[in-house]
Amino acid sequence: MKLGLIAGNGRFPFLLLDAARAQGFSVVVAAIREETDPEINHRAAGDERITVYWLSLGELSRLIEVFQKEGVSMAVMAGQVKHKQIFSSIRPDWRLAKLLLNLRTRNTDMLLGAVAKVLGDEGIELISSTAFLEPLLAEEGLLTERAPDEEERKNIEYGLSVARAVAGFDIGQTVVVAAQACVAVEAMEGTDATIERAGQLMKSLADDAADSATTLERRLTVVKVAKPNQDMRFDVPVVGVATIEAMIRAGSSCLSVEAGRTLLFDRTQVIERAKHKGIAIVASSRTY
Repeated sequence: MKLGLIAGNGRFPFLLLDAARAQGFSVVVAAIREETDPEINHRAAGDERITVYWLSLGELSRLIEVFQKEGVSMAVMAGQVKHKQIFSSIRPDWRLAKLLLNLRTRNTDMLLGAVAKVLGDEGIELISSTAFLEPLLAEEGLLTERAPDEEERKNIEYGLSVARAVAGFDIGQTVVVAAQACVAVEAMEGTDATIERAGQLMKSLADDAADSATTLERRLTVVKVAKPNQDMRFDVPVVGVATIEAMIRAGSSCLSVEAGRTLLFDRTQVIERAKHKGIAIVASSRTY
């Protein structure tokens, strides 16, 4: 059995590659030149079950040709492609240019959904990116020893209402909250950059208020959700060690994710790092 792997950045492609191989699949990797870690070549070296092709973001026709040449009829997307890349680095071939011209809007769902349809029309089914990694989905409940305190619970409740509205417009999936006020909303920059931006803003506010009394609670709560109609084939929420490190730098004390629809990578390291820094992590069920 052959599986096509469209690999973005981060650890997601490597985890999926290992899981697919463990289940007996040979894997044809379409590595995105602007995103994929070159380590993918070393992972494939000496393993005849892995074949790696390097493609640029805009080479949709070549992607199809590679998969058809290798006999791939089922593929999966794994790893982030930075949203800003779509508008800066991409040089579309004729097939992708035609697709882009026909889009009503150029948000993630619209673009990747159109790519999935093109692949499907060519006999390549795009399947859920969690198909091989379901054990890594966050389960409902408290994930750390420390539970959110009353202030953090209020931030989560407020943050969920904002994040779900923002995600519904396919703008971003993360908001950062302090004292039931929205400090930052994710857009093209990604979750970790959003958290760091929130931290910088709060530090500047602290500097401005250094010589005056203030009642603002400055601890940050990060709330990350899936989209209301999340297509699990792409753009699935992911949390890993890098997210916790970004929270530490920003001075964030609490993280809320969506149970069953958020992939938690390197769980042991994430929980240990959060515990060491007193960060609470909770996974809530979908209620919308």
